[in-house]
Amino acid sequence: MNGRLCIDRIFPVVDGGRHPAKAVTGEPLPVAATVWREGHGAVGAAVVWTGPAPASRTTVPMTRDPEDEDRWHAEVTADRPGAWTFRIEAWSDPWADWRAAVTAKVADGQGADELRNDLETGARLLDRAARRPNPERRRVLVAAAATLRAEGLLLTERLAPALGDDVRRILADAPLRDLLTRSRRHRVWADRSRALFGSWYEMFPRSTGGVDASGRPVHGTFATAAEDLPRIAAMGFDVVYLPPVHPIGETHRKGRNNALVAEPGDVGSPWAVGSALGGHDALHPDLGTFHDFARFVGRARELGMEVALDLAFQCAPDHPWVREHPEWFVTRPDGTIAYAENPPKRYQDIHPLSFDRDPEGLSEELLRIVLFWIGHGVRVFRVDNPHTKPPVFWQWLIEQVRRHHPDVLFLAEAFTRPVVLEGLAKLGFSQSYTYFTWRTEKGELEDYLTELAGSTHFLRPNFFVNTPDILHRSLQIGGPNMFAIRAALAATMSPTWGVYSGFELYEDKPLEDDGEEYLDSEKYQLRPRDHARARAAGRSLEPLLTRLNEIRRDHPALQQLRSVRVHKVDNDALTAFSKTDPVTGDAVLCVVTLDPFAAEEGTVWLDPADLGLAPAGGVVREELTGERVELGVANPVKFEPWNGVVRIFAVERS
Repeated sequence: MNGRLCIDRIFPVVDGGRHPAKAVTGEPLPVAATVWREGHGAVGAAVVWTGPAPASRTTVPMTRDPEDEDRWHAEVTADRPGAWTFRIEAWSDPWADWRAAVTAKVADGQGADELRNDLETGARLLDRAARRPNPERRRVLVAAAATLRAEGLLLTERLAPALGDDVRRILADAPLRDLLTRSRRHRVWADRSRALFGSWYEMFPRSTGGVDASGRPVHGTFATAAEDLPRIAAMGFDVVYLPPVHPIGETHRKGRNNALVAEPGDVGSPWAVGSALGGHDALHPDLGTFHDFARFVGRARELGMEVALDLAFQCAPDHPWVREHPEWFVTRPDGTIAYAENPPKRYQDIHPLSFDRDPEGLSEELLRIVLFWIGHGVRVFRVDNPHTKPPVFWQWLIEQVRRHHPDVLFLAEAFTRPVVLEGLAKLGFSQSYTYFTWRTEKGELEDYLTELAGSTHFLRPNFFVNTPDILHRSLQIGGPNMFAIRAALAATMSPTWGVYSGFELYEDKPLEDDGEEYLDSEKYQLRPRDHARARAAGRSLEPLLTRLNEIRRDHPALQQLRSVRVHKVDNDALTAFSKTDPVTGDAVLCVVTLDPFAAEEGTVWLDPADLGLAPAGGVVREELTGERVELGVANPVKFEPWNGVVRIFAVERS
């Protein structure tokens, strides 16, 4: 604070300003502060919002919170990606003080003689405001000042212009500011809108080759993977995420179902990066060439999608770095390089990187890898196990990339301790995997949704319903309806959500009854899928996924998280929440059953005003059926799992 007034409790500020807050282009960013001074004098406040472009500074007036007279609010919006800053300015408002005092004195019956000094004080304030270079406003203010000094007029006539709407509007727009006080500047990083809103689909290109005449899987290529892109785009997904596409190590290659010894023909794990054929800047030759990769990226773009690539910063024993840079790894007492372990699990096919002996050299090389793939058209990266790398490295890397490529996004795959997950988000990751996969009960889902909504200034969630590593117990036992439930929850709760291929086919077989690994995991073998046959047999979730993504695109309310409200439902098997968009006024109420087997019914209790409806309620459209229904304070709902697991009610706008 620099000045007489106090400005504190500023929002959004992350860890006292050590890290920038998050925003996206086009989304209103709430800003708030507590402003106070001694005594009872009127104060005003504004946000000074400055962007990365020259002459991008604007001043946005703040308004007082109706429930807390010392709390002030405003919204600012970034119009381009990059580094923005804001500061709060607060001041004593002499004109507001004058208006309040004169109005009270007149109401008390004081006359012109008693108000002689007050009238002159008001005139001088108007004279001061009239010095500003605006001829039309100057004319209004000068005339009002002259009228205050016109002793031949009645007191009400002398006051009328000064207390009138024209002067009020002028001095509200450009207030007189005494005792001007400025906060320190606070940083905001604005990403492009994909950082906030998107639908991800994870696929293994190598599994798209189909089968040969004998029924054996054929290794897919970027060309065969591109043939599946229209199906993915038709479901409404806009990000296609690929696991690592690099050469896979031969030494200690894992076999099917994570067997320690690979059989002839086993393809190994894509996360065991590197062989004699190259490392992180090479392509697996069975997938194709860089020309083929460019065609895949281009085809995705033609269909309205972009490609996200996995950054798996780890190495197979055959990776060129193991031979050329042993200082980038941990060497054990017997001279061998340590492989990855998470006791009792051992990953003999992977050597983790170590930043202890040559952090600068290793960091520069990893930055080179990221820039290499940016040069090949990738603007989104999913980062594998970021919590196993030094935090300072990620902060440095992301800042270096953003310096020249502010449109690049990073998703943190950080299924780890909450403090680490949140810490990585603060360091600059655009999105974060979350604990949604393990939140299944009503209370924990609603609490987690509320928690995330309060953290959007530094953490953006990506709700993946499954991953190649995670087949949650609920999907193993819940049948097709549980797949529908989890998709409905993820797609409506979070602005960004994701699906790993096979989810739409209800793949639910675990390797072990008490585990989350898939049987015949695609991490270790080819898994060709016949989606057309599944659709024809009615064994595909594609229609629901498609409709969910259509509804998400149609409703700005579902494209953000800040405005979420959880609503009371008198049945623990049902959850209800609503979202509203502050720009368009779009409002959506979602009700989801959590029971995949039995019929459930209950009452959803609302304040219709939360949805922009009249106090008694109004007519809304149920988006999955097209039915128009009346929503009020008490709303009965009933679910029969054979007839749908989610209701999405949208307020129709003219």
